[in-house]
Amino acid sequence: MLRPRVLAALATLAACTVALLPGTALADDVRASQDPVLRTLDLAQAWRFTKGEGVTVAVLDSGVDPQHRDLAGSVTIGRDFTTGANPRGVAPVRLHGTYMASLIAGHGHGPGHEDGVIGVAPEAKVLSVRVILEDEEPGFRSFNSDMRYEGVVAKGIRYAVDHGADVINLSISKDLPTEEERDAIRYAISKGVVLVAAAGNEGAGKRDAPYSYPAAIPGVISVAAVTPALRRASFSNRNSSVMLAAPGVDILGAGPGDEYWVGRGTSQATALVSGVAALIKARHPRMSPALVAQALTSSTSTRNRYNTGTGFGVVNANRALTTAAALARHRATATGPGVQGPSRKVGARRRDPEPVAVVRRDQRAIAVYAAVALGGLIGAGTGVVVLVLLMRRARREDDDTLIPPDPWRPEPQP
Repeated sequence: MLRPRVLAALATLAACTVALLPGTALADDVRASQDPVLRTLDLAQAWRFTKGEGVTVAVLDSGVDPQHRDLAGSVTIGRDFTTGANPRGVAPVRLHGTYMASLIAGHGHGPGHEDGVIGVAPEAKVLSVRVILEDEEPGFRSFNSDMRYEGVVAKGIRYAVDHGADVINLSISKDLPTEEERDAIRYAISKGVVLVAAAGNEGAGKRDAPYSYPAAIPGVISVAAVTPALRRASFSNRNSSVMLAAPGVDILGAGPGDEYWVGRGTSQATALVSGVAALIKARHPRMSPALVAQALTSSTSTRNRYNTGTGFGVVNANRALTTAAALARHRATATGPGVQGPSRKVGARRRDPEPVAVVRRDQRAIAVYAAVALGGLIGAGTGVVVLVLLMRRARREDDDTLIPPDPWRPEPQP
């Protein structure tokens, strides 16, 4: 995984471990080498429903080679936010970006596209947005020390959103986030764009690895790496931001100039999860990022309890699509009076604030009213008592004037 570092606040992009396959590898050998990963993701079943047609995945990285035979026709070259870092006339290397793009949307080549790299969403489109330089580029150091480039990732996210991205792949990380990056992520989510980022490669020998950004920013799907045995890779960061995992060891992908590379890192795992997110968005274009994340995390292959190493488990494309279909009828966005738009900053003032009703309690009036009520209650009680006494007295006087009845006597004789 590549890591950026611009001064103290912008940590540099360090390359993931990659190696050129011997003899540039035969294309059919490439596809065979991918089989274990394709089976782990259950892609054969997932592709019965969709292969990502109609979806655009923005790859914010070191650039993508649009001429690679496994990506030809699928890549749109977007803006290069690193312009001026390299000396004039120096071409970008574009290794890491091409590698990630091929895992997401590689379509292979040859008869039936059966040769070369096949990505998770082979019918999706890629928008390449260059926001980092690779270690071997001559402008790498100046890029990482020049404050002009501090906001490139935030700018890249906004650019991708405004140019039709449905999913943004961020196989990059740094030590500290900026306010601009948080705002850009908030903007992307408000537009329904899913963001997937690498959890980081500093986990070796650590029980709790440091958080990496933008993966640890709320709303971003943070991805860890697992081995072929589906166990956390030793290098993969372990922290509570990790949502799920994907294969990240000995992963084969494409490189510039029709080459093929194999490597390891949370970058590769992130690209695979971005591909699965693209499949979900292809089936459910209006599904919110929160529900896409729920579909991914509630349908993993491993059913263990949550842990900070692999999150909710290893992604499974087929199960994720099935779960997404069940979630598609739901919404995760609140509406109605008092709901603030997610694209606005937290605490932002309304232009037309609603009046707040203020109730003022007059303590003196309350005391007067209470006294009047109490007096009335006492008066009513006194009246009742007087009335009862008068009635009893009147009854006794009536009893004293009654005429006693005649004594019993025989009927007179006729």
